[in-house]
Parts: sequence; structure tokens; C-alpha cells
Amino acid sequence: MVKKHFKSGFVAIVGRPNVGKSTLMNHVIGQKIAIMSDKPQTTRNKIHGVYTTEDTQIVFLDTPGIHKRQSKLGDYMNQTAFNALGEVEAVLFLIDAAEGLGGGDRFIVEQLKQVKTPVILVLNKIDRIEPEALLPLIEQYRKLYDFAEIVPISAKMGNNVDRLLEQLQKYLPEGPQYYPDDQITDHPEQFVIAELVREKILHMTREEVPHSIAVMIEDMKVQDNGVVHIMAVIFVERDSQKGIIIGKQGAMLKEVGKQARQDIQNLLGSKIFLELWVKVKKDWRNQERVLRDLGFHRDA
Repeated sequence: MVKKHFKSGFVAIVGRPNVGKSTLMNHVIGQKIAIMSDKPQTTRNKIHGVYTTEDTQIVFLDTPGIHKRQSKLGDYMNQTAFNALGEVEAVLFLIDAAEGLGGGDRFIVEQLKQVKTPVILVLNKIDRIEPEALLPLIEQYRKLYDFAEIVPISAKMGNNVDRLLEQLQKYLPEGPQYYPDDQITDHPEQFVIAELVREKILHMTREEVPHSIAVMIEDMKVQDNGVVHIMAVIFVERDSQKGIIIGKQGAMLKEVGKQARQDIQNLLGSKIFLELWVKVKKDWRNQERVLRDLGFHRDA
């Protein structure tokens, strides 16, 4: 049933890696459903976040950062982001105002020229630049594309995000409420839990390790005492990476579990027992079968 004058629609968030797409969606939704990291290419899947008010529902698609591919996984991530452009009522093109206009942004703009969807330019991280630098930067982007709106924000600080949401509503049609009022994502809990575990590893490792890991929930069940037992497997590409994740006398793995446990308990609203294992899958990012097993699909 369509509520009278109720507006709804899907909105894609696109941009280069590490411009703040996940930070923006988490701020709007009010809860962490997309992992955040200072390392690029953190988001690998198209994550749906649901924002609902009395008269509006916006389903956000937080896409992987568009980047120069280096593996089959990189191909998948780029294709996922581009596919989202054909599914939505509006596109938010996020850029890092502190870094300015770069080749990656120009590449994305060329892709945006192929779609008929209204595109809103969102200049993120304005808290990191001088106010007088903003107008010249806007003018640079305005010369590249006829944006429907241009909105400067700070997703981290929450500055001007309310105005962005107001502008977005102008481009939404009247339509149904797709999800219940209290639903914030359409991903299963296991997906979000796996992402929360991966986030902790991203924070605690460096160099080649972050992009060589994947996390899969192999078992999840509620025990008689009400505690949720979760068994998660962390996949890496090499034995040396397995040693790094486990750490000396298991210290690294214990810390990953400790940090992830709190976020997962907040998500589920109950106590959990988190069991973590580390396994090696050689060169998994370039193996189609393994990528499918881990939930990566080209048509996603």
C-alpha cells in the first residue's frame, strides 16, 4: 500500500576509494552497517542502507570505490559500482574536497555522462579545507558536468548532511515504503557481522594484508542460554599473512575478536561468543570460483 504523498527511491553513492562513502551512509542511517577504514577500496559489495522518516524512505547503495583494477576482485568491485547507476532515482558523486580534482574523478565523470539519472555532487571533508578554497573547487567540477545539485558536507562531523537529504527528496517520486520503519539494511546479519570483523583487521594491519583478506560466517546459532555463537573464517592468500593475522601467541587474533565482539553485540542486541579461524586460499582474489563462494558475483 502506498502512503499518500509518501516519497521513496534508491540512491547510489559513488566515488573514488576513501572519499567517505561509507562514513556518509552510516551517519545518515545512524548505525554502522558499512565498514570504515582509512585504507582505500574498503567496501567490496554494494551495501544497502535504509533511511526512513514519516514521509520518505531512501535506500542508499554504498558502492565500492571506483579504482584502477589489479585483480578479478577489482573488476568485480568496479562493475558493481557502475551497475548501480542504472538502478536508482539519483546518484551522489562524492569527492574528497581536501584532495581536489584528480584523474580518478574525471574518469568517474565520464561514466556519469552515460546515465540519465540526476547526479548530485557532494564535496565531502570540507572541515579539512579553508572556506575560500571551496568556490574555486566547485567551479572546476561545474565545468566537467551539469550537476543537478552541488552540496558541500562533512560526513564525519555531520555538517550539512541534513541539507543534502532535503535536496535528495526533490528527486524522489511518490512511491511505496519498501522496508519497515526499523529496518536499516537489506543485508543478512551474517554479511554485516563478517564486514565488522574485516573492519577490525583493516584497522590493525598494513601493506598487503588488508586487501588479501575475506571473512565468511560459517555458523551462527543461538544457544540455550541466549548467547549467539558465531564461527567466522578469515581467508588470506599466503601463509605469511596467516601468521600476521594470528600474531604472536594469538595476540592479534584475540584483539580482532575483542574489538569486533562489541560492535556485533550492539548490532544484535545480545551477548555473543565469537570464534575466529584463519585459513589460506592461495591467490583467492583472482579465482572466479572462490570469489563466488565468498559472495562476489558480477551481476550483484
